[in-house]
Amino acid sequence: MANNNEQQKQGQVQVNMTPEVEKGVYSNLTIMGFTPTEFIMDFVFHHPGMPRANVQSRVVMSPVQAKRLMRLLEQNMANYEKNNGVIALPEDNKPMGPISPFKVN
Repeated sequence: MANNNEQQKQGQVQVNMTPEVEKGVYSNLTIMGFTPTEFIMDFVFHHPGMPRANVQSRVVMSPVQAKRLMRLLEQNMANYEKNNGVIALPEDNKPMGPISPFKVN
């Protein structure tokens, strides 16, 4: 018991994972919402061409933890792209609309 207290004082936590959780779930769509006290993230699998999609997992966390998650994702994405190249998003390559607010023929 003293060892656990020492680990907690040093900011270390022993994390255990059940075999079920260790398998993980696949998600190709994330839906996020928030309240003043929580961020709610639904991780969804949407099969292309199907009208419905199933939530695979829901994660609820405090705004502080959500911001820590954001920073962790940013750091890991930067490391990933440094090692593997930039990940291109399809929405980044969409042509911009006309610069002028007037219709050009």
